[in-house]
Amino acid sequence: MGDPIERLSALFERFPGIGPRQAQRFVQFLLRSSPAIRREFITSVQELGSSVHQCPECMRFSSGERGLCSICSNKERDFSLLAVVSSDADLLALERSRTYRGRYFVLGGLLSLASEKTNGLRIKELSGSVPKRTKVGLKEIILAFPANPEGDATAIRVREELSPVAKENDLKLSTLGRGLSTGSELEYADPDTLKSALDNRK
Repeated sequence: MGDPIERLSALFERFPGIGPRQAQRFVQFLLRSSPAIRREFITSVQELGSSVHQCPECMRFSSGERGLCSICSNKERDFSLLAVVSSDADLLALERSRTYRGRYFVLGGLLSLASEKTNGLRIKELSGSVPKRTKVGLKEIILAFPANPEGDATAIRVREELSPVAKENDLKLSTLGRGLSTGSELEYADPDTLKSALDNRK
């Protein structure tokens, strides 16, 4: 594919939820933009590889110094709560709601109903981190997944995997309450809905 417009459109189409028309609109926007904006876009993409890293504790992507992210290194967070989310976007949604002050673990996706394979999901890493978290006060693990079939299936699988270590360490395993309507994505839920889901967890 030699045409740079077509090549860039094809790259944008790889983004989640982006179809050919939207990809074309992105390219047209860049074509109409000033050289300075295009340079800023290029620089920002390049810096993703050099200045962004994965937090070794919660597994979210974070910029700045390597090591723990700003949430995991914050001593004022509630160490007794751990919310397990599917993605960085869901973590940010809970943070924006300002109703949750515990800590996080990013699982890295949801269980595919087509295959039910857990490839790429960090279930073993999560389970392995529980004893260490318990020593610093962990009391409850909240399975904070979307209210859809994939989220429900993931919650069931993660609960199965965590049950032995939770029982051994006397931990409560809970899921979000149905403040979230069926089919809801955490990423797009408003703060009041997320607050209700957290308050009504069971």
